[in-house]
Amino acid sequence: MTQNLLKPKEAVLVFIAFASAYFASTLIRAITATLSPVLTIELSLQAHELGLLAGGFSLGFAMVQIPMGDWLDKYGPKKTAILLMAFAVLGCICFALAENFYALWLARILTGIGVSGCLMAPLTGNRRWLTPSAQLRANSWLLMAGSLGMLMSTLPVQWLLPVTGWRVMFFGLAFLLVGSMLAIITWTPRWELGGGRERHQSSALEDHEKTGQENGIKAYLKVMAHPYFRRSAPVGFMAYGSLLAIQTLWAGPWMVNVDHYSQYESAMGLFAINLATLICFGWWGWAMPRMQGRGITIQNLVKNGYPLSLISLGALLFAGSGYSALIIICFCLTSSVIAMVQPTVGLSYPASLAGKALCAYNLVIFLGIFVVQWGLGLMIDAFKVWGLSQVDSYRAAFFVDLCCCGVSYIHYVIAKDDNPLEN
Repeated sequence: MTQNLLKPKEAVLVFIAFASAYFASTLIRAITATLSPVLTIELSLQAHELGLLAGGFSLGFAMVQIPMGDWLDKYGPKKTAILLMAFAVLGCICFALAENFYALWLARILTGIGVSGCLMAPLTGNRRWLTPSAQLRANSWLLMAGSLGMLMSTLPVQWLLPVTGWRVMFFGLAFLLVGSMLAIITWTPRWELGGGRERHQSSALEDHEKTGQENGIKAYLKVMAHPYFRRSAPVGFMAYGSLLAIQTLWAGPWMVNVDHYSQYESAMGLFAINLATLICFGWWGWAMPRMQGRGITIQNLVKNGYPLSLISLGALLFAGSGYSALIIICFCLTSSVIAMVQPTVGLSYPASLAGKALCAYNLVIFLGIFVVQWGLGLMIDAFKVWGLSQVDSYRAAFFVDLCCCGVSYIHYVIAKDDNPLEN
């Protein structure tokens, strides 16, 4: 069957529609890092409660990944994204109206459920709508749009906060989501069940293709049994999970509580971090097709690039005053190679299984984000109880995270797979 490739103009409009949705998704996800001082003061939050509040988003995100894979393969990106985003609109409204921690936490879970398809939907669609090289470019630029959302969650939010307050901001985010939904409805093509199936040389992939019409746990178990999935899951959970947990939450508290930044200086630092990440993913979108043409694989990039991320995270633990933002920038930039693993998971399966594969891997990632966000908070509070100072508690918790990331990297390097993109 054909891949139902889009014409260039159609592809651009579809990209804009889903990029706007993913922009809103990451803005909502990352806004807690900027709002953390205000929310901590207003609600008297401890570190583990702040981590749980931010982690509620990731928990809601993870809860819907398994059924969403079936929905994407069966109903397509358009219907799935619109249905879920309606929950995100409701979640933002509930967050704006919440009066206590538990109401805020439940609203974050609802919002996480709602935006869970904002990246998976276009990644699944791109698997059928674009050529492989165009997919790598478009997927990288989607991540750049997400980085722009994170960027807007920093200084712009800090500037607006005294004027509007955080509750009005969440009403505004609800309207932003509605606008993205209208763009997706208008520009996204219909999804024809069974289209876009391809031939693969690998017998393992041919076996997977036979499960394309299967639903439920059985199909997901077969997806997760793929050697490349097993190889990539630990770095998705720990390495990518740590990147996003730190970028979207713990970078701010680290700068304030360990390096003694003011609230405004912390927002400036977050702005610089997310601006650097935005530029980085824009560069990946330009460079990946060219690297692929020269035989440079994602595997090689992770093997040679990710150790720099581990070094950066280690340097953060011992850096002098005033260098936190710069070191976290280095950490995010060098960790960005892990983000390139996610699109290759979808490319490792037939188009009929792309939705399940991407959602299964996204489940791993967001469970990792939830565990790291909440786990760092739990460890920080626990180390304080055991007598460490606040600064040393942060350093001890981040050291544990560094060790776990290192183990996941070692697994990725020594494990074997049969991903055709790497052979």
